[in-house]
This record gives sequence, C-alpha cells and structure tokens, in this order.
Amino acid sequence: MRSAVRLLVLGFYLGFPVRAASHAECEVCKEYLGRFYNSLTKRNIDLTPASIERELINTCKGSTGKENRLCYYLGATTDAATKILNEVTRPMSAHIPVDKICERLRKTDIQICELKYEKQLDLESMDLAKMKVAELRKILDGWGETCRACIEKTDFVELIKELAPKYTAGSQKADL
Repeated sequence: MRSAVRLLVLGFYLGFPVRAASHAECEVCKEYLGRFYNSLTKRNIDLTPASIERELINTCKGSTGKENRLCYYLGATTDAATKILNEVTRPMSAHIPVDKICERLRKTDIQICELKYEKQLDLESMDLAKMKVAELRKILDGWGETCRACIEKTDFVELIKELAPKYTAGSQKADL
C-alpha cells in the first residue's frame, strides 16, 4: 500500500498523468443498466443471456437522449454499426454488479463511459424571458417537443412553462 502511494506521489511530481476515478464516470451506463437489471428482477424475467438481450433491445426502443446513445454503442438499436450486447448479457446473467459491467465496457469502447446526463434545468430560478429563442428551442428539443405555432418569443416561454411539470420531475431517469 505504501509503495502504491509513493508511486502515485512520485508520478505526480514527475509529471506523469494520474487519473483518479470519479463518481460520475460511466454515469449513463451505470444508471441505465442498473435500472434495467432492477426491472428484470422485479418482473421475474429469466436471467439468461438470450432473454436479457431480447429485453434490452425492447427497452432500448423507447430510450431517448444519452440512453439511446448508450444503446447504440452497445448495438441494441437497429442502426448500430457494432454489436457488443454479449458484453452486457453474459455478466448480467451471472449477476455481476453493473459497476463492473460498465468498467469492462470501458475497455471495449471508451465512449460508453464518456456519456453524461444533461444537467436538470431549474426553470423556477431561470428567467425564461431573458433567454434567447435558440436556447428556448434547445430546451424544447431536449424534451422532444416542438412549437409549430410559435411566432414570438413569448409563445416559446408560455409553452415551456406549460410543459415544465411534465419534464422537470426526473422524467429522463424514470423507471424502465
């Protein structure tokens, strides 16, 4: 243990890159696969690699945003270029913790652990009237909504205020 600390300190002083693990690494992977595993166990799904793969593909059909991008990287979407689902299904069928599965996936494709959830907007503290129309559109796009009849900025603001209760209560991380 002491030698590891000495090497770490020596590496720091000599300028070697030292990377400490943060809690936010593989955020989307850990969160999404954790909820997926919990949903399988709650529904008493047989945890065989084939059934897990089938359920993951079905679950990914309804995913959006960063979770859809994770599904794409895993090969669970129809437009995915590669398929590494067995890197998830085999360990999950053996009840290996999701943290370990995501660490193994990092070795296969580092992009999986670079996915981060967007920060939740606090619309109560934001002054929507002072925001640019492009920013307001970005909020609506993030929710998967469009404003077809919006002509003025106030139309966008009113629509966001109307839709805010639907999207600000942790909807992106809702149960699978």
